Amino acid sequence: MTVSSSPRGEKAGRPGVTWEQQLARTEQHIADNAPDPAPPNRATRRALARKTRRNR
Repeated sequence: MTVSSSPRGEKAGRPGVTWEQQLARTEQHIADNAPDPAPPNRATRRALARKTRRNR
């Protein structure tokens, strides 16, 4: 009997099926002089909630 928390091995693939892997590199440039966005305060959150309730 095996324990249900025991790790399972990987299943073997089907014969004739091959995997092609391609690595993609992405870059994101962030301006050094951009201010850090502050999280909205309680009043702002409540105003946004009111606005979304009205627009429904």
